[in-house]
Amino acid sequence: MKRPVRIAITGAAGSISHSLLFKIATGEMIGQDQPVILQLIEMPQAMEPLRGIAMELEDCAFPLLHSISLHDNFEEGVVGAHYVLLIGAKPRGPGMERSELIATNAPIFAHQGQAINKLANRDVKVLVVGNPANTNALIASRNAPDLSPAQFTALTRLDHNRTRGIMANHTGANPKDIRRVTVWGNHSSTQFPDLHHATIYGEPALPQIDQDWYRDTFIEKIQKRGSAIIDARGHSSAASAAQAIINHMHDWINGTPENDWVSMGIVSDGSYGIEKGIIYSFPVRCDYGRYQIVQGLEISEFAREKMTLSEQELLTEMETVKDLLPKETGESHRNLSVCLRSGTTLYDDGISLPKKQYLQTDRVR
Repeated sequence: MKRPVRIAITGAAGSISHSLLFKIATGEMIGQDQPVILQLIEMPQAMEPLRGIAMELEDCAFPLLHSISLHDNFEEGVVGAHYVLLIGAKPRGPGMERSELIATNAPIFAHQGQAINKLANRDVKVLVVGNPANTNALIASRNAPDLSPAQFTALTRLDHNRTRGIMANHTGANPKDIRRVTVWGNHSSTQFPDLHHATIYGEPALPQIDQDWYRDTFIEKIQKRGSAIIDARGHSSAASAAQAIINHMHDWINGTPENDWVSMGIVSDGSYGIEKGIIYSFPVRCDYGRYQIVQGLEISEFAREKMTLSEQELLTEMETVKDLLPKETGESHRNLSVCLRSGTTLYDDGISLPKKQYLQTDRVR
């Protein structure tokens, strides 16, 4: 059996995590032969519900789940983590403007970036889920000067999956036969679900659907899907967000399928004319634990207009949090140098987690 890897997760008692944790423990995220250690992080007032979730995980007797530790302190929870999933964030309240939400969450993610930089594994992979995900990922990354910006990503796979799922329902195709869809930009109502290079059963997708439906109905449907789910069930997306996290991390770690690509929020290197340094969703292919933007796609005038709109929103958001973006990390984000990584997980056998924990099993020494 392989040596276990450490996965730190914030918001671990929330609805997304309640679906996510059991998927991770069964091997869906990394692989069916990879043992995991879950380092679950929550607010102090949520520790008792989190303890209940840990009991359920224990009761499932998952062969791959080697250890669980519970933390009400982010620094303790992120020690030695190979993967960090930043799910927890203050939700948008009634009447709250997006700029207010950004200002509220920004200091949290600055602090988390600093802790990851100091305490996590040097080869850590970070996925930011808490909204506004793109800008929160930028804040965390800019506050981790010793790590590569390429180690921080934002979740737009949920939008990517929605695009495939709704297209499948509309056309009668199986989602697995819909390939090469792209979600450009911000995880917000300005995102652009692009079908110009998509295929259905190997044939171009756009000729198979009504163009007016695509432009006037479909795009807005994807952009506002999250709000529609809240209106319908009274809660934000949970199970679908958990599945998107699993898909995002699995493909980042293990590689994307042949003849396809996925959408990931990553630091822009200037591809397709997008401003360098912002976290923007691009079409990417993954292999050996790394990702690369798909190059050479033809961009129509219609697509360019949509992509620019989302880019401008992200630039505005970046301006809102500029005081939390250290100047010394600006250059590394605007001029990316790709760190050559072997794909081999780095281990730190000297880890000693704090003694004050709510649940700790000791199958791993």
